[in-house]
Amino acid sequence: MEGAELAGKILSTWLTLVLGLILLPSAFGVSLGISEIYMKILVKTLEWATIRIEKGVPKESGLKSSASVGIIQRDESPMEKGLSGLRGRDFELSDAFYFSKKGLEAIVEDEVTQRFSSEELVSWNLLTRTNMNFQYISVRLTAVWVLGVLVRYCVLLPLRVTLAFIGISLLVIGTTLVGQLPDSSLKNWLSELVHLTCCRICVRALSGTIHYHNKQYRPQKGGICVANHTSPIDVLILTTDGCYAMVGQVHGGLMGIIQRAMVKACPHVWFERSEMKDRHLVTKRLKEHIADKKKLPILIFPEGTCINNTSVMMFKKGSFEIGGTIHPVAIKYNPQFGDAFWNSSKYNMVSYLLRMMTSWAIVCDVWYMPPMTREEGEDAVQFANRVKSAIAVQGGLTELPWDGGLKRAKVKDTFKEEQQKNYSKMLVGNGSL
Repeated sequence: MEGAELAGKILSTWLTLVLGLILLPSAFGVSLGISEIYMKILVKTLEWATIRIEKGVPKESGLKSSASVGIIQRDESPMEKGLSGLRGRDFELSDAFYFSKKGLEAIVEDEVTQRFSSEELVSWNLLTRTNMNFQYISVRLTAVWVLGVLVRYCVLLPLRVTLAFIGISLLVIGTTLVGQLPDSSLKNWLSELVHLTCCRICVRALSGTIHYHNKQYRPQKGGICVANHTSPIDVLILTTDGCYAMVGQVHGGLMGIIQRAMVKACPHVWFERSEMKDRHLVTKRLKEHIADKKKLPILIFPEGTCINNTSVMMFKKGSFEIGGTIHPVAIKYNPQFGDAFWNSSKYNMVSYLLRMMTSWAIVCDVWYMPPMTREEGEDAVQFANRVKSAIAVQGGLTELPWDGGLKRAKVKDTFKEEQQKNYSKMLVGNGSL
């Protein structure tokens, strides 16, 4: 009996602390300064660990920048320069060596598939993953790592699970209740309040620290917000600062329950799998949405898959055929505190969330950018590429022309033929045989 009373007191004390120090402040969008103190201690600890590691690693094998980490050393000169010596003379068998070398380099380490694995780190962040395979360095460093494991799994994980459960429960209950109201300005205001409040609680469940830049360019109603895609929590990151109408496929399970509750209170655009294949139907529903300037801006991730926080890959043109104003947003996570990238081919959602909730924190920057519209004579593909380039430059990301669908699909024959034509033009110089 005494044990049950003790457990009850511990539980009530725990919930009181969570409610008073974290839940209520996050719901109202204010901070008591606890997360700031936590981040300062964390930064100092990681700086100390980096110094200890640098002292323990031989100079010749010291820390390398993430940009220099690679399996092979490449010749980064343009292909046109490498082929310049092959023009204007008869063919020799050795002429094929240059293409053979480039082909082998692409097989060993291409620039596409590495974008679907976690970003490499400059130094160990006292989590499991690192790019240097550090072994034992010192007793102090090992003790700090063990202490970090205890803090992350015994303190932060239960706290974050509690907050996530409360946030998701309030979202389902709140949107269901608001959905019972007739359409009115009051319903819209309550819907936005529920979404903002619950998303802020869920972000706090990840110890999220988000820095928003250029807030004067926040997406407006009746527009389309497009952003690079790293993680499912991109939605939470953006919705913490403003509400959006989301576009996506209907899911089952817990995600399906959340979707069905949310669509009752807010005009999100969910599609069945069969409808997603019908581009005309999707385009029609999106056009109807943006035609109403009172509806929330649509949030779309044109890459169609998660990329590892280092690059921006091809934007699907469908989002740019709809018309209307495009509001670009660049999102860049700081991998030093936790890896936000979701490798869906390696981890399921539960494993991914466990990794997120046992990381130090989720720190990211969000840049709102000036609205963009389609220029005269510009087709949807050109417009998509222009928006993609702007996001890549603002977020400090590498711009790649490849389709993110290559994560699970083979390269299309048409793309191979296009590359073959480019190679032939390089060989002949002026593009004519």
